[in-house]
Order: sequence, then structure tokens, then C-alpha cells
Amino acid sequence: MSRGSQSFQELAIFSGNSHRVLAESICHHLEMPLGEVDVFQFSNEEVFVQFLDNLRERDVFIVQPIVSPVNTRLMELFVMIDAAKRASAGRITAVVPYYAYGRSDKKDQPRIPITARMIANFLEVAGADRVLTVDMHAGQIQGFFNIPVDELTALSLLSNYIAEKKLPDLTVVATDAGGAKGARRMADRLNAPLAIVEKRRLGNDEKVQATTLIGDVDGRSVLIVDDEVLTGGTLVAAANVVVEQGATSVYVAATHPILSGDAVTQIEKSPINEIVFTDTIPIPPEKHLPNMTVLSVAPLLGEAIRRIHTGQSVGALFNGASH
Repeated sequence: MSRGSQSFQELAIFSGNSHRVLAESICHHLEMPLGEVDVFQFSNEEVFVQFLDNLRERDVFIVQPIVSPVNTRLMELFVMIDAAKRASAGRITAVVPYYAYGRSDKKDQPRIPITARMIANFLEVAGADRVLTVDMHAGQIQGFFNIPVDELTALSLLSNYIAEKKLPDLTVVATDAGGAKGARRMADRLNAPLAIVEKRRLGNDEKVQATTLIGDVDGRSVLIVDDEVLTGGTLVAAANVVVEQGATSVYVAATHPILSGDAVTQIEKSPINEIVFTDTIPIPPEKHLPNMTVLSVAPLLGEAIRRIHTGQSVGALFNGASH
């Protein structure tokens, strides 16, 4: 192996039960083995963790997106971090490709929590020294931490795939005003105009009523951009609106395929031609769609881990500048 691989002698990567396939892919990219750890629940549902490798003074990365069952996976991550800390790990990085509770990032109703902040506190108290994540639901969540947070973006991955399709007369569409900033970055990369769907959410029951479209899509291909697809309500409502406004084809690019509830059924019935996700979250076979493409973030995460371990700039991955 090359000189760079020698710096991996003290690097250790482990996976919880969320997404072992992604952790293995990251290790494959880095040409190193995935560490051995037992993570399971006793009959009383209490989580038990035991690392089978020596962690003393090693640079430990724990891969665990917070996916269903969300609270069990969170507890696994906390206990893994604590176990690594008590095993005298030199540094512990929580690699959380999908950060759950990200929608609970502000107090916009009376007497509700800011759970995204609470999760940040839990990770710090458990013993995490830093966090590595991908496309958080809200940028301000980084500020909830008192430890370094490296937020990667799948924008390049998704935009490069769409660019190769050479879609004619492309317009990028944001599903709401809140997603306009991310959609604008995608539009700039694809040299395409931007349109925005005005979305009205009905209470806390995840139902969405899309009303009007700001922008022109008549006779054009459309790329709808979002950070995650939860129930599919927002996405399908946006797809229907652009088709009603004359769009000739509808493509979707989103980082996180949550696909809860009847999302798959809704998307199947929608006018969407192709939907492109990344593998920050494992997609079970029953949620695979015939028009779904999944791109891997393993090389991106692997390169970020290599840079963190060797003290190089992670930001340079995206802008070519040192931070």
C-alpha cells in the first residue's frame, strides 16, 4: 500500500446496526478492514456494546445514520461512543450520514422542544469529539454543537448525475421557500433557472397542500430538489403542480430516502420520471422503485475521514480552498 495508507495504522472505523453496508463501502474505499464490535439488545431492550479491537489512543470513527428504529439507533450510537471513550480511544468521531430530529430545530409552536439541539448535547455528553454528517435539514443545527461538525453535501454527486442526462430546457424547482437555497446551488451548477413551489403544511400531521408555482416550467424539463423525502407528500404535490403548469418531464434529486408511510405508493402513482437518492440511509427491498437510482456517498465520506485523520481540510473537498 502507498505511503498514505501508513497513516491509517491508528485509524479505526466501526459500524452500529444502522447501515453496515455503507460502513463496509467506506472501508473498501480506504482499503482497510471494518472494525469488529458487538452491538445488540438484551431481552429487556437495553443496548449492549463491546468493541473487539484495541482502541487505546486510536482515531475512532463510528458510522451510524439515525434511521428506523430511530430511538434504538440513537441509543446504540450513544453507548458505542461511551464504550469507545472508556476504552481510551484517542479521538471519537460520530459519522452520522443522516441526522434525525433535524426538523425539530426551532421553537415555532408553543410548548415544544428543540430536539435537534438535545441530540447534539447527548452526543457531546456521551463523549464524541467531532461529528461528520451529510446535508442536515437545517444549517443552524451545526451551531447546536460545541464540538467540530463537518457537514458534507451530496450536491456534486447528484448534480453530476443529472448533468450527464443532458435534459433539455431544464428548470430546477424547490419544493418550498425553505429549500430555495439548496435548489439555487443545484441550479447554478446545472446552469438552469430556478422555480419555487409555494407549500402550505396542514398542522403537524405531515399533510401538505401545494398551491402555486413561482417561475415558469411550461414546455420544460423539471428537476425537483430536496434534502430528504419523508412521506412523499411534498414531493408528489410539487410534481403535480409542475405538470399542471406544462412541464414535459419530472426528475427528482434528494439526499436522504426516508420513504416513511405510504411514500412509495404515492411516488409510484406520481408523474415522476426518475428519482435519484444517495445511500446515506439503507433502502429496504420493499421500498425500491423501478424509477429509482441510488448513488453512493461512501467515497465522499471515506475521503472526508481520510482528511480528518491526516489533518487536512475537509472544506477543500468542495471548494478547493484550505480552511
